[in-house]
Amino acid sequence: MKISTSIPVDDVDRAKSFYTDFLGLREEEFNMGWVARCTDPDSGAHVQLVSRDKTAPVDSALSVHADDVDAAYAEAQAAGYEIVYPLTTEEWGVRRFFVRAPDGTVLNIVQHRD
Repeated sequence: MKISTSIPVDDVDRAKSFYTDFLGLREEEFNMGWVARCTDPDSGAHVQLVSRDKTAPVDSALSVHADDVDAAYAEAQAAGYEIVYPLTTEEWGVRRFFVRAPDGTVLNIVQHRD
């Protein structure tokens, strides 16, 4: 399972230099202006910088990369967890939903297209 920590920032590009220059996360997996992921290609360590989610009503603290997001959505609903953002196929190609954990943390459950 891959989990990405989302760090809230005011400006993705300005914040990125700290993580790339100082911490040495060398690979920019993607940068959509409002969200970017920087990774160390050797270890796989990464952070996701988020200024404001483009389509969801709130920002998530974590992204959990699911093999079957539809099954995860059904499981979250069956368990009675609060769905913060419904299952959606985004214009940039991911399928995702946001769910609130019992402790209040909002998670982005996401499946990337192959």
